[in-house]
Amino acid sequence: MKMSRLVAFSSSLLLGAALALTGAGVASADSSAAAVDYVALGDSYSSGVGAGSYDGSSCKRSSRAYPALWAAANSPSSFGFAACSGARTGDVTGSQLGKLNASTDLVSISIGGNDAGFADVMTTCVLQSEATCLNRIATARAYVDSTLPGRLDSVYTAIRSKAPSARVVVLGYPRFYQLGGGCLAGLSEKERSAINGASDHLNTATAKRAADHGFTFGDVRTTFTGHEICSGNAWLHSVNWLNIGESYHPTAAGQSGGYLPVLNSAL
Repeated sequence: MKMSRLVAFSSSLLLGAALALTGAGVASADSSAAAVDYVALGDSYSSGVGAGSYDGSSCKRSSRAYPALWAAANSPSSFGFAACSGARTGDVTGSQLGKLNASTDLVSISIGGNDAGFADVMTTCVLQSEATCLNRIATARAYVDSTLPGRLDSVYTAIRSKAPSARVVVLGYPRFYQLGGGCLAGLSEKERSAINGASDHLNTATAKRAADHGFTFGDVRTTFTGHEICSGNAWLHSVNWLNIGESYHPTAAGQSGGYLPVLNSAL
């Protein structure tokens, strides 16, 4: 029966698109989607750090984060919002999987950036020399090659074990900088290019592990193109000295315009 619900959900999205062209039947498409049990896992990019309107918990879950926006638009029968600021792969397996069960139809997750040292990379690059920045990025890339794949495997295997029938969408990370953009100060262009390259490297590794587990990878780099830092219309915070934790995280526009469409497309 659960598989039939997931099939009905997927079919409703196709039906909804067709009916939108004719202007008919929207209510019936929504009622099919309402049968979905949805759980959102992951780190600050999924909890919505940087988007504001937080729930008051230490996890900083935002009503403007893409999981909450999807739930508000689709009215699933249940919505478990477990994503948490600062989460690493071990945090997902240790404390976030309790909301999953055999009835779960849909799971979204972004994870791996904190394992690879995202925050320390950016702190090093902002506060220290170009050479030190580039060395720290190289260390992060080496971690992505040597250690992260196994940790992602552990997370993905645990998700499948807890939610055997769920559609799982793994969301990636945007490139941070528009090269040749309008930033007149801050990091060097070489540092910005290296940071973008490290993000690409992380996305490539994550996409491969997701595919090997039969999960869908949602690449947000396309939707964020033209909205990177230095673009003049950024959907990412640069350094925010008044709220340092929001630095290098998507704004509310980044969640609604960068992440949400990718989740919708994956479904």
